[in-house]
Amino acid sequence: MIRVLVVDDEALIRMGFQHILDTADDIEVVATVPGGQAVRTAREARPDVVLLDIRMPDVDGLTVLAGLRRLPHPPVVAMLTTFDMDEYVATALRSGAAGFLLKDTDPEELPFLVRTLADGGTVLSSKVTRTVVDGYLAAGAQEPALRILDRLTDRERAVLVLIAEGLSNSDIATRMHLSTGTVKDHVSAILTKLEVGSRVQAALLAERAGVLKPPRNQEEE
Repeated sequence: MIRVLVVDDEALIRMGFQHILDTADDIEVVATVPGGQAVRTAREARPDVVLLDIRMPDVDGLTVLAGLRRLPHPPVVAMLTTFDMDEYVATALRSGAAGFLLKDTDPEELPFLVRTLADGGTVLSSKVTRTVVDGYLAAGAQEPALRILDRLTDRERAVLVLIAEGLSNSDIATRMHLSTGTVKDHVSAILTKLEVGSRVQAALLAERAGVLKPPRNQEEE
């Protein structure tokens, strides 16, 4: 059972997400709270996944994210936003968020996205991914990123490419004919060697280095 905490300042939004997720047999919404109660609730309820509003009046979503990341057993966090272009999203990704999605995401997709997060995957809303990735990539040059990737073994680089393609741990295990535990070990080593705090940061670093060929935007053309 995947335990989920929904954090949003609007009660209607919280109720809507809970109603949608409660239809899934393998997902349990353990609590829905405004931002000021998020860290305390997460410490007590120990959710696997937190869906966190990025902009709230009582406390900033980035502040909540930082608090969640400091917990002894930090949950996977995906940021919620209503904006196609939100200046806070890139900062959230650098701070350890596992992705973001728009509040108007198709309800039928939401349980799948939660499962993806729980399985170690990333969730990047298709409406804003390109903008955020471009902004993140602009923050650093390709050559330094390539040098950082030299720290990885060939097997770790192969795993990193699949992470950047959005595959979960189980999907990577199937693709590479490895056990899920071995994939988790590789992912942990990758994050440590690249000195990043999340799979999203590792994926964006890979894209900055140009190891994804062809780029995803060209594949779609």
